[in-house]
Amino acid sequence: MKIQILGSGCPKCEKLAENAEMAARELGINYELEKVTDINEIMKMGVALTPALAIDGEVKVSGRVPEADELKGMLA
Repeated sequence: MKIQILGSGCPKCEKLAENAEMAARELGINYELEKVTDINEIMKMGVALTPALAIDGEVKVSGRVPEADELKGMLA
C-alpha cells in the first residue's frame, strides 16, 4: 500500500504523516510512505487544500488532519 502525504511539510503535514504511520502500524499493514511537496504534483492530484492524504493514488482526505482511528478505517 502506498500512503502519500500531500503538502508543504508544515506541522499539520507532519502530524498527518505521524497519524497515518501510527494507523498503518497498528493495523499491521505493509506500506510505503511518500511525502509529496511539489505544488504542481499536488495540484495534478486535484488537491487544493493541504494537508491531504492519498492511498494508492486516490485522495481520501484534504484540508484537515484526521486522528489515527479515523485513518484506520480508510486504510483497512
